[in-house]
Amino acid sequence: MRVIVCGAGRVGYGIARRLAREDNDVTVIDQSKDLIRLITERLDVRGVVGNGSYPDVLAEAGAREADMIIAVTFSDEVNMVACQIAHTVFNVPTKIARIRAQGYLDPKYTDLFSRSHIPIDVIISPEREVSETIMQRMSTPGAFEVKSFVEDKVWAVGVRLREDCPIVNTPLRQVAELFPDLKITIVSIAREGRMWRAHADDQLAVGDDIYFIADRNDVGRALEIMGEAERQARRIIIIGGGNIGLHVASGLEKLGTTKIRLIEADHARAEAIAEQLERTVVLQGDGLDRGLLREAGVEDAESVVAVTDNDQVNILASVVAKREGARRAMALINDTDYGPLSEAVGVDRYIDPRATTISTILQHVRRGRIKGVYSLSDGAAELVDAVALETSPLVNKPLREAHLPEGVMIGAVYRDGKVSMPTGNTVIKAGDRIVLMSMRANVKDVETMFRVSLEYF
Repeated sequence: MRVIVCGAGRVGYGIARRLAREDNDVTVIDQSKDLIRLITERLDVRGVVGNGSYPDVLAEAGAREADMIIAVTFSDEVNMVACQIAHTVFNVPTKIARIRAQGYLDPKYTDLFSRSHIPIDVIISPEREVSETIMQRMSTPGAFEVKSFVEDKVWAVGVRLREDCPIVNTPLRQVAELFPDLKITIVSIAREGRMWRAHADDQLAVGDDIYFIADRNDVGRALEIMGEAERQARRIIIIGGGNIGLHVASGLEKLGTTKIRLIEADHARAEAIAEQLERTVVLQGDGLDRGLLREAGVEDAESVVAVTDNDQVNILASVVAKREGARRAMALINDTDYGPLSEAVGVDRYIDPRATTISTILQHVRRGRIKGVYSLSDGAAELVDAVALETSPLVNKPLREAHLPEGVMIGAVYRDGKVSMPTGNTVIKAGDRIVLMSMRANVKDVETMFRVSLEYF
């Protein structure tokens, strides 16, 4: 596949790296000569210096032969015009744009991005997606990662096993025997920097990061069994009143069961968001100010969420809040190098907005009837939500006869409104929704399993 990526920032670099790894023909456009030099030295991609919204620059990047354009520059307007030019002048089939400004995303302007106006096939809104990720993780505080699939009926959950976890030093086969009515499938294990597909004979160890796929209704019980039965927070402090902080506060207000305090440094912004929120107390000041944190009730807070646009502030604010008595702290971190550092200094969870955005883009890059994709461990594996077609090699045979690739494990099957956990005797039917885990090396195999073939017609 020929792909043009407009923007060589963190997201552009990340998506270019993922696509180049999979032997796609990738060209990256950016106005910065330094960024283009860096990306072409490190990745097997072409680089073009220029503005991605200019027709001559897109032509130089190979837009006439491109299958897809992904516009993720820092300018919404450049992203929109790049997609418009790609459609009108070069007839590029698939156009994806990152749009940050909420004014463009107001529901009353939904026709703006139709083919007859600004032809963008997929709009990525990082702020909204990161906000949803934060909300979901706050609903399951015992997990370090949560992603929903199949219209929220199936969840994939990441948990780190502690010493008091009852299933430590237990083979996975025995876990299934101990809890036969628990609808979960442990699909992968990460240990000491290595991730692999889970096998029945694998024995879990302290410090393992495991991912399991489950019926949403069974997630709470599964976390309880694993010793992570923390209840959802009722008293929350949000540090940072940007778009993400505002979205999180708005979402929490809809739950109606939480006491919310939001700290914003800019006076005008604090006043503006106070007018938009109904039940949130907005405090103007520095999120690192211990006195202000105490005024916000930090000693009674069950969760503090730091979502300013400064990684260092988010980490430090989380550490200060915990020292002042907050039970848990979550920080938004854009620089992946800060992730492990934040955990080392006591931050309980961190959110990587780049990973969230890349996962959303991959959902539309993947071929076949793919409904959802979520990237794990910087691309070491992927969680995939897909529809089984009549022509799929999985259909109408027991799974033990389907000869799945070594790095692929099916975690859940959704059929007729019910979630079931697969066994060797499970027979997949056409139309079933399948949620699975695939190691990086087997992603192409998964695409083939769910691709529409000529026989389908």
